[in-house]
Amino acid sequence: MFRKRPSQDGDELLARLGSLTARARERAEFQRSRVELAIALQRGMLPADLPTTPRFHLAARYVPACFGLNVGGDWYDAFPLPDGRLGLSIGDVQGHNIEAAAFMGQVRVGLRALASVTSDPGDLLAVTNDLIMTLGTDLFATCTFMRLDPATGVLESARAGHLPMIWATADGKSGVAADEGGPPLGIQEGTTYPVTRYRLTTGGVFVLLTDGVVEGPHLSLDEGLDQVVRLAGIAAVARMDPDALAAAVIRGAERVGHEDDAAVLVVGHDDADARFSGP
Repeated sequence: MFRKRPSQDGDELLARLGSLTARARERAEFQRSRVELAIALQRGMLPADLPTTPRFHLAARYVPACFGLNVGGDWYDAFPLPDGRLGLSIGDVQGHNIEAAAFMGQVRVGLRALASVTSDPGDLLAVTNDLIMTLGTDLFATCTFMRLDPATGVLESARAGHLPMIWATADGKSGVAADEGGPPLGIQEGTTYPVTRYRLTTGGVFVLLTDGVVEGPHLSLDEGLDQVVRLAGIAAVARMDPDALAAAVIRGAERVGHEDDAAVLVVGHDDADARFSGP
């Protein structure tokens, strides 16, 4: 009987290992390319600049997921409305892939386009929801849309399945907004979204965020929200710049080892003559 020489066995083993290594490297390169494409796509769809207005200061931060392939569809946005008010949105698309990032772009652009027709937050979310339902996609998105009147400091807000925002005032009060919301966009036709009105105080802030900021392997949702409430309260009392507050909030998200994207949008009032009233 013919027996292979030990050198032949070794050569075959090395060849097999080489083939497996090459295939593993190809798969790793493919996955890395997909992640890089999704991150580039998502970053390209986020606004390059935020609008400026007297007495109010907007700041935002975004970091992609730091675990595996969990590149999702988080976004933030702020833009002027035809009547001089500002539209603000933050949201999160279900899913963690290129499709989610692309769908995020559709939702964000849809909100902007439809806001030129109706900027009432509740009506805008309802119209956007009906538009998404016509796309025939299985994806859905949570979202908060706010309309800010710089002349009065009044903020009108509506939520579609999204996390409530966090508020804080210069007198040391802070908390999680208890406004009523509706279901995510793209779930059910004919949905209505209630609107809650606020007024920003002297040195007061609103913090809008996605769940990657406050929930992760090392932090429960309630613990994460409490952490941001405390941070916003300290920032308001200390009259911290909104840019510094947004950076501090996103640093907290990075420390919890989040498995999701994380986005933060901060609205601060710089005028010492205004007052805040909660919901």
